[in-house]
This record gives sequence, structure tokens and C-alpha cells, in this order.
Amino acid sequence: MTNKYIKATYKLYDVTDGKKELLEETQPGIPFAFISGMGVALDEFEKLLAEKQTGEDYDITLTPEQAYGEHVAERVFDLDKAIFSHNGKFDHENIFEGAIVPLQNAEGERFFANIVKIGNDKVTVDLNHPWAGKTLNFKGSILESHEATAEEMAALVKAMSGEGGCGGSCENCGGGCGGHGEGEGHCEGHGDGHCGGHGHGEGHCGGHGHGEGHCGGHGHGDGHCGCGHHHEN
Repeated sequence: MTNKYIKATYKLYDVTDGKKELLEETQPGIPFAFISGMGVALDEFEKLLAEKQTGEDYDITLTPEQAYGEHVAERVFDLDKAIFSHNGKFDHENIFEGAIVPLQNAEGERFFANIVKIGNDKVTVDLNHPWAGKTLNFKGSILESHEATAEEMAALVKAMSGEGGCGGSCENCGGGCGGHGEGEGHCEGHGDGHCGGHGHGEGHCGGHGHGEGHCGGHGHGDGHCGCGHHHEN
């Protein structure tokens, strides 16, 4: 399969059950750029965009199965509030309802969770992608599409590996890279083995993200920026 370098604008809507809510969009002068066949974007989104040519518009709707799957209730659970403390003080600056935070389990695997609720002694976290269970509609234009060069592929691999970027997959993110500060942190197996730590200092580029790095959007699961890793100036 040919690897294509694709640069596109998009507006992403939640169209579940007939509604239409804007979730995110590319900013003027900062298109979404990726290379097909490298696991950067949602498979179906990537496949359909790869069929488009430079200058074409697109309107793509993905079911939950084609996007981020159904919402799984078992992936929502409580953790001890002490897990999110540093030097005996709860991390109010970074831990608040709606925040996306990096976690690490006892095996050293890193992932992100959404803070759902903060109680007196427990914090409810959701490991589902925030868009799990949603039908998604992408509308935009293809600004550039061509067979990827070896140099372009090498640059993406470098960005995904974290060289010169933040956490692995951001390159030229608006807003820069900002980790949360105090080393890795561990919570040693609380939460039925789901969570082994609160990994401060992961670093991510402005936006919600599950994975090793993300750029200005809700990138979840291996570090996606809405629909992929890499925003380009």
C-alpha cells in the first residue's frame, strides 16, 4: 500500500442521535498533516482521505465502531485521592473535573484518564476515550496529498519517537510542550490494577490526549490529535 502524505483542514462534529455538536477544528494556518499507513489516524478516516485528491472537499461520518468504540462502564472506577497528592498535598492545579491526566500502571504502561469526579477521599476516573460511543462527522478540505517521500516518513517516525518533541508525537504544536511537573509518581496498583501511578511530567501539547503525546486536540489511544498525531505550522 502506498503511504500518502496528506495535509487537510477539518471540523469534527458529534452527530450522535441526530445532534450536531462541534468538538474541534483545525486552526487557520495550522492544518492536520499525517502519513497514511503509519497508524497515525483512525483507520477508516485515513482510508477515506487517502482516496481524495488535492483540492477536494470531504464529508465523512464514522460510527462508534469505526471511531473510538462503545463506552465501557467497567473502565470507569474510583482511585484513592492520595494517589494524586505530592508531598502530602492534593494536586488541585492539575487534578480537576474534566482534566485529562497521565497515569501509569504497575507494569509501567502509560495511558491517560479523564477526571470525572473528585470526592472527599476518592477520585473517579474514566479510561474510555472521551468520544467513545459517539458517531463522528469530519468535514474539511484536502490541501495537499501525494506519495510520501522517505524524508517525510523519517520525520514522522522521529516525531513519534519523541526526538525533539514532547512525549512522542507532537511536532510544531501550537502552545508548546508542557508537562505537569514533578517526576513520574506512582500509586502502586490501586484501582483493581488499572492504575499504577499518576505520571506527572509526561508533557503534552495543548489539548486532551490519551497516549504518549498529542497536539492541540483530543488525541487518545496511542497519542492522536483528534484524528492523528501531527499538526504542522
